[in-house]
Amino acid sequence: MELEKVFGKKPVFGMIHTGYSREMDMLALAKMEVEIYLRNGIYPLVENYFGSDEDCEEVLKWLHSEHPDAIYGLNILGDYHLAFLMAARYGARFIQIDSVCGHLDPYRDEQYAESLQYLRKKYPDVLVFGGVRFKYQQVRSGRSVKEDLLLGMERCDAIVCTGEGTGKSTPFAKVEEFKSVVGDFPVIVGAGVTAWTAQETAEIADGAIVGSWLKEGHEDIGIVNESYVEEFMRNWKKGVELSVGGL
Repeated sequence: MELEKVFGKKPVFGMIHTGYSREMDMLALAKMEVEIYLRNGIYPLVENYFGSDEDCEEVLKWLHSEHPDAIYGLNILGDYHLAFLMAARYGARFIQIDSVCGHLDPYRDEQYAESLQYLRKKYPDVLVFGGVRFKYQQVRSGRSVKEDLLLGMERCDAIVCTGEGTGKSTPFAKVEEFKSVVGDFPVIVGAGVTAWTAQETAEIADGAIVGSWLKEGHEDIGIVNESYVEEFMRNWKKGVELSVGGL
């Protein structure tokens, strides 16, 4: 499993929501949050959630220069072409694409799939985390969940599963449904994981992307709080240990 080779067993990815802070400039905040994640075994995922593509590039330049051995990723919302390009340029090991299957009408889906596969071949060192039935994405494919998941496996290196929105829990039943279809193929929970659900999530999923819960007030506009990070990782590791013990 490529995911495990690169990140180890059941990794956690922490969001760096560039471009928003009441207290400090964008890059200073990103640096502080990245350092917290790296100290606690979390892989930073840089995203233009509040900020711009240029903000992401500035953070990636710093990471590439100051943490050349670190593993980090990128999500350029709405522009996966640019995400591949920036990842390759600045040493990002993975990108997230909010939807790789199910979000397009059939007549557009074929062209999209060809474009995505072209970029994956062009940038073979960049892993793709791809959403299926992702938050805020309408389903237009006309296919079943199973059909979209099977196609999704061909278009990414790990499937990202979410609930209805940012900070909202991802139902365990949905994760289990995805796993029942894809088997050993990695499924990452991409929204709503908290310290209280971390252990159970780690038992059934192959990783997690966490943002809001790790921040002050458990809100996306907050600043990453290291005590929250430590609590989350303690519970996550318990779930990983239990899942490994059950193998």
